Amino acid sequence: MHPLAPLLILFTILGVLAFIGYAVYTISNDIADKTSKKMQKKNILVTKDGMKVGVKEVKEESYVDTTQSFLVKAWNYSTWPAYKSRLWNQQEAEHDQPKHRSPFSRHGSTSNGVSKAKA
Repeated sequence: MHPLAPLLILFTILGVLAFIGYAVYTISNDIADKTSKKMQKKNILVTKDGMKVGVKEVKEESYVDTTQSFLVKAWNYSTWPAYKSRLWNQQEAEHDQPKHRSPFSRHGSTSNGVSKAKA
């Protein structure tokens, strides 16, 4: 056996280990970059100092419209059978389907949907 054989075996093993280490290093960096890009799309930024979370801007008009829509839906789907207020609606409570109410009334001064005729 040649006296340099153990040295060649050592360099071969070190080369294989270096290649494996380099592959693990590049794969982990690729995963970190892809994860960072995905997090930035969701307004989350990770830096050496820590993590910063961006807040999505919601316009006030959109917020008010959504809130009003939910309130009108809740009002339309609610039923209060036999409810009589002491202040208003002194008529007998109707036991039929509840009337759907709209936040925007299209009827001006009409009664029961029929406009008043001029005399």
